[in-house]
Amino acid sequence: MAIRVNLDVMLAKRKVSVNELAEAIGITPVNVSVLKNGRAKAIRFSTLDAICETLDCQPGDVLEWVDDDEGRRLRPMP
Repeated sequence: MAIRVNLDVMLAKRKVSVNELAEAIGITPVNVSVLKNGRAKAIRFSTLDAICETLDCQPGDVLEWVDDDEGRRLRPMP
Protein backbone atom coordinates (compact mmCIF):
# COMPACT_ATOMS: atom_id res chain seq x y z
CA MET A 1 0.00 0.00 0.00
CA ALA A 2 1.39 3.37 -0.95
CA ILE A 3 -0.60 5.38 1.61
CA ARG A 4 0.50 5.02 5.22
CA VAL A 5 -1.96 5.95 7.97
CA ASN A 6 -0.29 7.61 10.96
CA LEU A 7 -3.43 7.90 13.07
CA ASP A 8 -1.84 5.94 15.92
CA VAL A 9 0.96 8.53 16.11
CA MET A 10 -1.49 11.44 16.23
CA LEU A 11 -3.65 9.74 18.86
CA ALA A 12 -0.58 9.22 21.04
CA LYS A 13 0.63 12.82 20.54
CA ARG A 14 -2.78 14.22 21.47
CA LYS A 15 -3.34 11.64 24.24
CA VAL A 16 -6.70 10.67 22.76
CA SER A 17 -8.04 7.11 22.90
CA VAL A 18 -9.70 5.25 20.04
CA ASN A 19 -13.01 5.40 21.92
CA GLU A 20 -12.70 9.14 22.54
CA LEU A 21 -11.94 9.84 18.88
CA ALA A 22 -14.77 7.58 17.71
CA GLU A 23 -17.27 9.38 19.92
CA ALA A 24 -16.00 12.81 18.85
CA ILE A 25 -16.20 12.12 15.10
CA GLY A 26 -19.30 9.93 15.06
CA ILE A 27 -17.97 6.57 13.90
CA THR A 28 -17.55 3.29 15.73
CA PRO A 29 -14.39 2.43 17.67
CA VAL A 30 -14.01 -0.58 15.37
CA ASN A 31 -13.85 1.71 12.32
CA VAL A 32 -11.31 3.97 14.04
CA SER A 33 -9.22 0.86 14.76
CA VAL A 34 -9.46 -0.20 11.11
CA LEU A 35 -8.10 3.22 10.10
CA LYS A 36 -5.48 3.23 12.85
CA ASN A 37 -4.14 -0.19 11.89
CA GLY A 38 -3.90 0.64 8.18
CA ARG A 39 -6.56 -1.87 7.13
CA ALA A 40 -8.92 0.70 5.57
CA LYS A 41 -9.18 0.79 1.78
CA ALA A 42 -10.59 4.34 1.74
CA ILE A 43 -11.56 7.25 3.96
CA ARG A 44 -14.33 9.78 3.42
CA PHE A 45 -13.26 13.41 3.27
CA SER A 46 -15.87 14.15 5.94
CA THR A 47 -14.24 11.59 8.25
CA LEU A 48 -10.75 12.93 7.55
CA ASP A 49 -12.03 16.46 8.18
CA ALA A 50 -13.54 15.40 11.52
CA ILE A 51 -10.32 13.62 12.54
CA CYS A 52 -8.22 16.68 11.69
CA GLU A 53 -10.59 19.03 13.51
CA THR A 54 -10.69 16.82 16.61
CA LEU A 55 -6.93 16.19 16.73
CA ASP A 56 -6.05 19.74 15.60
CA CYS A 57 -3.87 18.52 12.75
CA GLN A 58 -3.54 18.53 8.97
CA PRO A 59 -4.42 15.63 6.62
CA GLY A 60 -0.68 15.17 6.00
CA ASP A 61 -0.22 14.45 9.71
CA VAL A 62 -2.63 11.51 9.42
CA LEU A 63 -1.89 10.25 5.89
CA GLU A 64 1.50 9.84 4.21
CA TRP A 65 2.40 8.66 0.73
CA VAL A 66 5.21 6.10 0.75
CA ASP A 67 7.00 5.03 -2.43
CA ASP A 68 6.95 1.30 -1.89
CA ASP A 69 6.74 0.25 -5.54
CA GLU A 70 8.91 2.03 -8.09
CA GLY A 71 7.13 0.23 -10.94
CA ARG A 72 3.81 1.91 -10.17
CA ARG A 73 5.11 5.45 -10.65
CA LEU A 74 4.10 7.34 -13.75
CA ARG A 75 7.06 8.05 -15.97
CA PRO A 76 7.36 10.93 -18.44
CA MET A 77 6.69 10.01 -22.04
CA PRO A 78 9.83 9.93 -24.23
